[in-house]
Amino acid sequence: MQDKEQNKENPSHPKSKRTARFSDMLLQVTTDLAKTKSLDEALETLVKITTTTIGAERGTIFLNDAATGELYSRIAQGSFRREIRILNTKGVAGWVFTQNKGAIIHDAYKDDRFNKAVDVRTGFRTKSILCAPLRTVSGEEIGVSQILNKIDGEFEQDDLDLLEAMTEQAAIAIQGNIIVEQIEAARKQELEFLDVVSQVSSELELTPLLQKIITTISTMLDCERATLFINDEKTNELYTEVGEGLDEKSVIKFPNHLGIAGTVFTSAKPVNIPHAYADLRFNPSFDKQTGFFTRSILCMPVLNKAGKTIGVSQVLNKRGGSFNSEDEKRLAAFTSQISMGIENAKLFDDVQNQKNYSESILSSMHDAVLTLDEHGTIKTCNTAGLRIFKVPILSEILEQPVKEFLDGENSWLLQKLEIVEEQEDFLDAELTVENEKLSVNISLMPLLGQKNENLGTMLMIEDISSEKRMKSTMSRYMDPELADQLMAAGDSDDIMGGKQSVGTVLFSDVRSFTTITEELGAQGTVKLLNEYFTIMVDCITDEGGMLDKFIGDAMMCIFGTPVPHEDDPDRAVRAAIRMMTDLKVFNDKRSTEGKMPIDHGMGINTDAIVSGNIGSPKRMDYTVIGDGVNLAARIESACKQYGAHILISEYTHKAVKATYRTRQVDYVIVKGKTEPVGVLEVLDFHDEKSYPNLVDALGIFNDGYRSWNEGKWDQSIKLFKNVQKINPNDKAAQLYLDRCDYMKKNPPKGDWDGVWVMTSK
Repeated sequence: MQDKEQNKENPSHPKSKRTARFSDMLLQVTTDLAKTKSLDEALETLVKITTTTIGAERGTIFLNDAATGELYSRIAQGSFRREIRILNTKGVAGWVFTQNKGAIIHDAYKDDRFNKAVDVRTGFRTKSILCAPLRTVSGEEIGVSQILNKIDGEFEQDDLDLLEAMTEQAAIAIQGNIIVEQIEAARKQELEFLDVVSQVSSELELTPLLQKIITTISTMLDCERATLFINDEKTNELYTEVGEGLDEKSVIKFPNHLGIAGTVFTSAKPVNIPHAYADLRFNPSFDKQTGFFTRSILCMPVLNKAGKTIGVSQVLNKRGGSFNSEDEKRLAAFTSQISMGIENAKLFDDVQNQKNYSESILSSMHDAVLTLDEHGTIKTCNTAGLRIFKVPILSEILEQPVKEFLDGENSWLLQKLEIVEEQEDFLDAELTVENEKLSVNISLMPLLGQKNENLGTMLMIEDISSEKRMKSTMSRYMDPELADQLMAAGDSDDIMGGKQSVGTVLFSDVRSFTTITEELGAQGTVKLLNEYFTIMVDCITDEGGMLDKFIGDAMMCIFGTPVPHEDDPDRAVRAAIRMMTDLKVFNDKRSTEGKMPIDHGMGINTDAIVSGNIGSPKRMDYTVIGDGVNLAARIESACKQYGAHILISEYTHKAVKATYRTRQVDYVIVKGKTEPVGVLEVLDFHDEKSYPNLVDALGIFNDGYRSWNEGKWDQSIKLFKNVQKINPNDKAAQLYLDRCDYMKKNPPKGDWDGVWVMTSK
């Protein structure tokens, strides 16, 4: 007993050495972390201490993101940092986090929890793993500390105890840095937004107001140029004389449907283009005129309170990369303020110079306009106002107190009129006129004199009863622009009820979706699909097509209904080609961010279809059905077999009016059909890098396919081998080499017609 007590007090005893080692390391952790000034610096310091102390090759700190259920680590790459995220239930780190206990793994490849794909991507060979939960003294788990490959010997329990002790010592400091980082980010964003609001509120003259906002946008988005285009309704032109990087007297004017700005103005949808010269909508002539080189573009519509597009805000060349989703949110907030400032400035200018609207303008307006003086007496009312309120003659309403006019169920509007002197208001509400409910948009605006004296109030009312009922129904099925066209045509009820016509159906499907899901997890997969579908749907709608439905990671799109065009087959093929080129731009961006690319295939068929509102009384969908739809789906599924990205049926090929680079890849009997169908591949999206000498290869392939149809197997083999010499990655050529070899060994019985029976859908 006495010997044991002496050993405990003996500094040279192993247990005493171990205790001293723990104390020294914990003191080092506390001291070094106290010197750090940011979360990244604290994480780097902890990784360095743990790997050096325990003697390992690599180390990583994973922090838990409670909002997404993911563990993330930060990696430095040159002058910027990126995050790696995994589900907090996957892998060794996920197991340690969910079990809240450490793990010692001597052979990683024999442990089921280890994800071997990580080594494949990184090129690093993981041998052994030591992993401990990162938790505070109070037991709160905030992440995981993991080190790999002990340099000398194997990881032992002492190593795990030391790692847990060091991470526990560091957890409070790291948690504090996380909170500080979150607070700073929120504070910075709030201050930036408040600054813009202050700038807008302090300026009423239009030109100085816009100049202040543009300057602020350029600074906050860290871009080279910013411009605000205003729409001139008289000439249908977008113009600007206010822009960062423009001369003081320079004015730019162009039709409001041209270029990127025109696209955004007409569609009222934002556009974010990481590579301007890769986008067909970009007009490089502006660069030639100014000598400026445009790399990236972020363009946002400027909408007034009634939802009408009044201009476009555009920023160019984000410094250090492309514009991201956070930039889009900020610019959207700015345009909201820009819209309010423009509306107010125009209103003040009109009141100052004209004092009243002319009777001719008021009478031509579709919306009701009433003006009240400072005592609440009705001074003017246009023709639309008389119609909406069902007043037979103007004299019955003029000079009447508005309190007597807006009585009963409409008296709530009087309360809004009482506070409109302080600020303008916009309402989506209901009015009751002779026991009839009207859905209306109401704008309430104070009328101020030159010296800001109160002149009264302007009341604008838009009757949207019929539009609201129809658009609320139709917007569930189709693009809002198509809904507007149908409503303007006046035949929407007939179309929604059912219609038989010839249409072109396009199916697209993401390749290797299971692998993507396993790689990214639930949150990452949903985010990727949203980004992907946003790009692809624009390709469809820009060609006048309709997105019928999403089917998981697939899309079904229609050209020819409900709004037909003379060139719907061409529109579908052009959309598919653009879907490939836009996907390449999307994948190039993902590659620069260290993310995996995605791929897809498309099938197009032109045939008779039936369209209409189909379903049960509780759930209806506007969709199309018929054999033409089924054939498009089966053609899309055949893309994998031929290594193709765009396949079209012979019916679409006969219907298109333009010339495309195509080759017939088969003449098949698809499952469920008795008659053979020609299938062709469209290759117009290729460039010299993706398919060198494409024209030469097409000619040789077509000769080889003719030899196949004639049963000349040896000649066909020779030609398809020549195709492979041009492009070794041509899967269709390899497919026919295999088929020719099979047919030589198993000659067809009877006459050979070149038809191959597909056994899959």
